Amino acid sequence: MKIIDLEPGDPRLVSDLLPVLLELRPHLTEDAFRDVYEKGYGQGLRFTAVYAPEGQCVGAAGWRIVDNTSQIRKLYVDDLVTAASARSTGVGRHLLAYLEERAREAGCLHLNLDSGTHRTEAHRFYFRERMSVVAFNFDKPLDA
Repeated sequence: MKIIDLEPGDPRLVSDLLPVLLELRPHLTEDAFRDVYEKGYGQGLRFTAVYAPEGQCVGAAGWRIVDNTSQIRKLYVDDLVTAASARSTGVGRHLLAYLEERAREAGCLHLNLDSGTHRTEAHRFYFRERMSVVAFNFDKPLDA
């Protein structure tokens, strides 16, 4: 497996990473994805792709380093997805290990993510990877 970070403007963001990301975020359009990355990059947002030996993208992560008062410094994972065709092949484990290493290199004290309550298979994976449920995430949609 080959794991690489993709910079804004890299054509592989749309051709390779976005189709995998859409499995987790089906509401995204190409334009919305470009807009989010353009705005988010200045806030620390990065995207990482995992490529199988055959060359196809089989995993994707969106992540950022966050400094805050509760955890001091953490690597927060916005998106973590393995293509359905590559699940249970080690892609997620390799990607999470890569992100953990990036977190350690950046001096982070935590690796942190939110996962929708309906994603029970993902939760099993996170527990296997020795992650814990440490908080509730509350949300209130705001009128446009």
